[in-house]
Amino acid sequence: MAKIQGIFEEMIKLNIIIKTMKKIEIKAEQFFELLRLKDTSMWAIFSQMIDGEEKEMIFLDSEDKILFNYILPDNQEKLEEDRIKFSKEFAEKHAHLN
Repeated sequence: MAKIQGIFEEMIKLNIIIKTMKKIEIKAEQFFELLRLKDTSMWAIFSQMIDGEEKEMIFLDSEDKILFNYILPDNQEKLEEDRIKFSKEFAEKHAHLN
């Protein structure tokens, strides 16, 4: 089994096998409403989803149209960097609205 795994990894490196990123679709309105009701941050949920592989998170509106996407990183350190960057950008945009 280990030999097969090694061959598989080699095929990925050589682009013989192209491994695609896992996609997760999220109903945005329900997702954020449930976070609000449970008094939980999206970053806490994202943190629980990290398993060593990046994932594309696709946020959909009520008509299943894409609102935005986010690439969930493969580690907690990158997630924390994203959280800090998001918080800063959000604060700047919010300040411009006031």
